[in-house]
Amino acid sequence: MKTKEREKLHKDGLINFSIAFTAAGFLWSVLYFALGFPQSAIIPGGYALLSLLSLFFVFVSGKYLAFRFLQFLFILVLPVLLQASLGGFENSGAVIIWAILCPLGALSFAPIRHGLVWFGLFLIVLILSGLAELYLQLPVPEVPHNLQILFFVINIAGAGTLTFFSLYYFISKNKQEHDRAENLLLNILPEPIAERLKRNPSTIADGYQMVSILFADIENFTVISQKVSPETLVHFLNYVFSQFDMIAEKYRMEKIKTIGDAYMAVAGIPIWDEDHAESAMQMAIEMQKFVKTLQDPSGKPLRMRIGIHSGPVVAGVIGRKKFAYDLWGDAVNTASRLESHGISGRIQISESTYELLSDRSPIEIRRLVDVKGKGTMTTYLSYE
Repeated sequence: MKTKEREKLHKDGLINFSIAFTAAGFLWSVLYFALGFPQSAIIPGGYALLSLLSLFFVFVSGKYLAFRFLQFLFILVLPVLLQASLGGFENSGAVIIWAILCPLGALSFAPIRHGLVWFGLFLIVLILSGLAELYLQLPVPEVPHNLQILFFVINIAGAGTLTFFSLYYFISKNKQEHDRAENLLLNILPEPIAERLKRNPSTIADGYQMVSILFADIENFTVISQKVSPETLVHFLNYVFSQFDMIAEKYRMEKIKTIGDAYMAVAGIPIWDEDHAESAMQMAIEMQKFVKTLQDPSGKPLRMRIGIHSGPVVAGVIGRKKFAYDLWGDAVNTASRLESHGISGRIQISESTYELLSDRSPIEIRRLVDVKGKGTMTTYLSYE
């Protein structure tokens, strides 16, 4: 989770937590007053008033750190004073249990080290309260046994409820952020690769003896881009490539990347598929069918070249920042050349891909093409 998002989560959570604790303070005050303990009622009532003032302070000034410190201090001190006013642990129903919300709140809504500090302070005040009750002659008001039981129930239930819902808020928000980050990661990397990277964040490189690489490119895209606004162009590409993504998923293809108006995908990795050539060919056919139903942003029929080649590659993830899953090898270059030397509206495949296809009915007879950097190659074209 990003730092700013985490800070906002902490701030919103503590404010909600403080509002709930303030409401509990008012109810506490009313309860003690109704039960005949007006002096004790002043303590939670005073806290509720101070808490409201601190909330007003943070909304007006925006000084969140001062507000956070005051809230944790109030939550730590209030139960100690209240327990002393009622005569100790037994009479108050161990009302000091509410003070545990101070370190728990710090752990949830502040840096971890703050949680440790406030927990240490909680232990200190707890021990001092016990020693004071053992060795000091404190005034002990008369509290009937049934009220002592009531206080125990209220304190345990109240502190437990606030603790549960505070942690529930924080954990659920963190889970939402975690799920969002997980989905973003899976949009960047194949799931098996993402899992490997999470277990061991080192360089990933795998060799594959035979896969099928697909390159697709929109014809005359540079000319098209000069005739329309950038927003229109990006919206159009997003629509087209989003459809390609769905087609890739349908045929178990792994999208590798887009470069401008070029789209690259591969079949047979990271999970082996012996029908990788069939998958790549079927995807290419469906892509061409889809493209032929479209017009470019300037209103002309959209045309696309597609090239497919089957061969060995190395696939992996390199780097530490803005990493991506990519392919390397001569097979990648060959597939790219087949696309660039292809014919608009057709699919051009290499001889190695042709030999792997069980259904060759969509393919025309072979032809010889002088491919840049490869010399004369035997290739095959799909029907128009």
